[in-house]
Amino acid sequence: MNHNFRDKKWHTGSKVMLFVVAIAVIVTIFPHASRFNYHFSVGKPWHYGLVTASFDFPVYKNAQQLQKEQDSALRSFTPYFRYNDTLVTSEIAQLRKANGTVFSAAPAYRSYLQRTLMYVYGNGIMTTDDYQKMKQEQFTNVNIVKQNMATREFLKDIFTVTTAYQYITNHLPPSFNKVYFETLNVNNYIAPNLTYDLVASNQIKDDLLHSVSETSGLVQTGERIIDRGDIVTDSSYRVLTSLRTATERQHLDTHQSWLVILGESLLVTALMSLLFLYIFLFRRREIFARFKNVLFIIMMIVFMVGLAFTVVSFTVLNIYVVPFALLPIIICTFFDARSALYAHIITILLISFVVTSSPLEFVILQIMAGMTVISSLQDLTQRSQLVKTAGLIFVTYSVVYLGITLIQDQTLDKIMWMNFVFFALNTLLLLFAYAFIYLIEKSFGFLSNVTLIELSNVNNDLMVQFSEQAPGTFQHSLQVSNLATEAAQKIHVNSLLVRTGALYHDIGKMASPLYFIENQTNGINPLTEMSDEEAAQIIINHVTDGVRIANKYNLPWQIIQFIRTHHGRSKVRYFYLHCVNCNPDSKVDVKLFTYPGPNPNSKETAVLMMADAVEAASRTLTEYTEEKINDLVDGIVQTQITEGAFQDAPITFRDIETVKTVFKEKLRNMYHHRIAYPKSEA
Repeated sequence: MNHNFRDKKWHTGSKVMLFVVAIAVIVTIFPHASRFNYHFSVGKPWHYGLVTASFDFPVYKNAQQLQKEQDSALRSFTPYFRYNDTLVTSEIAQLRKANGTVFSAAPAYRSYLQRTLMYVYGNGIMTTDDYQKMKQEQFTNVNIVKQNMATREFLKDIFTVTTAYQYITNHLPPSFNKVYFETLNVNNYIAPNLTYDLVASNQIKDDLLHSVSETSGLVQTGERIIDRGDIVTDSSYRVLTSLRTATERQHLDTHQSWLVILGESLLVTALMSLLFLYIFLFRRREIFARFKNVLFIIMMIVFMVGLAFTVVSFTVLNIYVVPFALLPIIICTFFDARSALYAHIITILLISFVVTSSPLEFVILQIMAGMTVISSLQDLTQRSQLVKTAGLIFVTYSVVYLGITLIQDQTLDKIMWMNFVFFALNTLLLLFAYAFIYLIEKSFGFLSNVTLIELSNVNNDLMVQFSEQAPGTFQHSLQVSNLATEAAQKIHVNSLLVRTGALYHDIGKMASPLYFIENQTNGINPLTEMSDEEAAQIIINHVTDGVRIANKYNLPWQIIQFIRTHHGRSKVRYFYLHCVNCNPDSKVDVKLFTYPGPNPNSKETAVLMMADAVEAASRTLTEYTEEKINDLVDGIVQTQITEGAFQDAPITFRDIETVKTVFKEKLRNMYHHRIAYPKSEA
């Protein structure tokens, strides 16, 4: 008991963890940065729905306009140079200390040189490189900082080392000997005393650039920006790009990003929890009991959400091209319509957080498409059904989209006719569902109605061999199939699965057909020459032989379950009772006369067990009166109930009574009296 309890807890816990992982993956898929994924250009129509401002944001200037204004602001910029006060003093002092005839023999030269040096140093001397750079950048003024005070000077009044020397030599008094003056090495006393102040200049540049506003207006919350069909003008383009910039900047806030992730986590958890509760409460046996069923549904949902995010974020494809109706088609094929619609609605609500353009319109269109799938494709048995469903989905998309557009815009002018092309592409892609169904069957071991129809074809290789090697058993299987199929329809279970399982339930008799009375044509029964135990084992072996043959022909495990369970844990009653009667004084080993089982664990396998026993026993009746048939059916089914054959199957007493009623009616019809034709006396 404790082991079973722990086992159930483990199975439930593993599925809970599967949902937790799915929630984490979906939240990771969700866009946390920019939710602005529109594609647009000037002069082109807006292909999306109405866009309004969800928050206040400024209208940013475009790059060209901003650059133009910044260039204009920089025209008022004047570079800064720092003045060296001590350089002129040190150079004059050096001049005075110099030994030479200039000071002893020619005091006039010394006086002139001191005076002109004071002048050129006073105006300022730049390096040649700095001066050329100022001219190239077309500066007419420079700021000279002396003792933390800046004064603006004309660039033409500033000297370089070369122009300073030229100024001194060009302004010599007429009485001076120029040749003699050149021998005095005046260049030794001329050096740049203006140094470019990079820090101050850059600071002023930054101040000027920052004084130029990046914005040229403000869009307030709720303000209309653009609507479907509008042409993107220069003005609306600037507003849209500003909205994108503002959205991206808004999501750079770490605190805000965590709030977005928290909100998305709560929404995804809520939706996935609803799906978990639905499967746990209403599909516990059909879906929740098997881990791979839950895994498949979650994988389909995550795949669809990931596909939507990829299309929206990384492609220019329209979201309506994606065939989201594929999910309900596939889930409906392998499970049931209610589960398919529930999973589809959960998936579409999750995807609506990824879709940025008209999410409400998207949700309405996709849910309506899912309802169309459920209404038109309850049992996929033919390719034509899929084509018909795809056509109905196209009509649904078109009609619903047209209705929404007329309600919102109240005009035909804003209908995006290109969307009808997207709807057509969507429905064409749905036709690939047939291939997906095949791949999923092989990958997950599911069983579709298409495969059941193929298997129930009596002209397939295995059925042909069955009819040739064990013709009596084959006819018995056909009769059992007819009985079980009608009973399954009455209690609303998968009649196609029951029909196919009934056809294959006795294929094990192909291994030794002559040991079974229905295949004996000469009246000789080899079992009568054996002991009861040996005979019973040969009869029992047709179950294990059937499983072996089914595996050899790669029959689905769902069909193999019918082979395993059609006798359950019952006894080979004839030989068991014969052995007991012949050995009254010894204890008979019941295990030698008991089928390996297991007992039926579904309504379908339970119906087959009853049909198999009733059809076989009906051949022993000597007269087929209503009373005899009723007693036969009641007695056989009651024996099975008493022996606990249905204790593992979710079948009710009401279902069993319905099945018994069907069997009685079918047997009466099968063994009805026919009129005797008179013989000709001629």
